[in-house]
Amino acid sequence: MKIRMERIASDDELGTTGIMFIDDEFAGFTIEDEYREEKVDGETRIPAGTYEIKLREEGGLIQKYRARFGDWHKGMLWLQDVQGFKWIYIHAGNTTEHTDGCIIVGYGAMHLPLQAPTVMASRPCYEIIAQIVHEAIASGDTVSIEILDRDR
Repeated sequence: MKIRMERIASDDELGTTGIMFIDDEFAGFTIEDEYREEKVDGETRIPAGTYEIKLREEGGLIQKYRARFGDWHKGMLWLQDVQGFKWIYIHAGNTTEHTDGCIIVGYGAMHLPLQAPTVMASRPCYEIIAQIVHEAIASGDTVSIEILDRDR
């Protein structure tokens, strides 16, 4: 399975908005931290590129998400081998305050001048994306995400 995320708008101090597709079908909008030449922990988006996604079955978020979404939620959607970053996930949230370098998904997005980008309906969007990815991984498929910078 291939996920594609296209970054479409960014602000050098407030964040990045994008669109996510699963096998070329619209899956939702995304928000991330802003682009930086030099990484600042918890405030920098990951580099564009292609990353495998695996399930991380340990850590604090897994218990929180299993309680929120149910027993089908076997692990966090974890991007592998992101140079200079650790524990990068696709997850629910509403603003870049919720990201720490991760990718937040939602069904609606706002990217207004002089305001941090936000997504709406994040939990239902995440739930659908996560179920699709969980099922693909359970069936033995390799899941990858390609991240493209269309905003620079």
